[in-house]
Amino acid sequence: MCLAIPAKVIEVDKGVGKVDFGGVLRTVRLDLLEDVKSGDYVLVHVGFAIEKLDEEEAIECFKIWGAYGDTRA
Repeated sequence: MCLAIPAKVIEVDKGVGKVDFGGVLRTVRLDLLEDVKSGDYVLVHVGFAIEKLDEEEAIECFKIWGAYGDTRA
């Protein structure tokens, strides 16, 4: 089973981005997407941003994750 987690892009530098998973910051690769900038929302799978989300869609994903409790491991 594959799982992609929504995250907000905090900063971008040469194909690498720092993203925020609800308070947990991680570095991910942005090579698979075009024109990712700070403030964008992305889905992340195994360290790669695989899809851009609009803010409304991202917020809905966060609400669904929140229904399962604290998702930080």
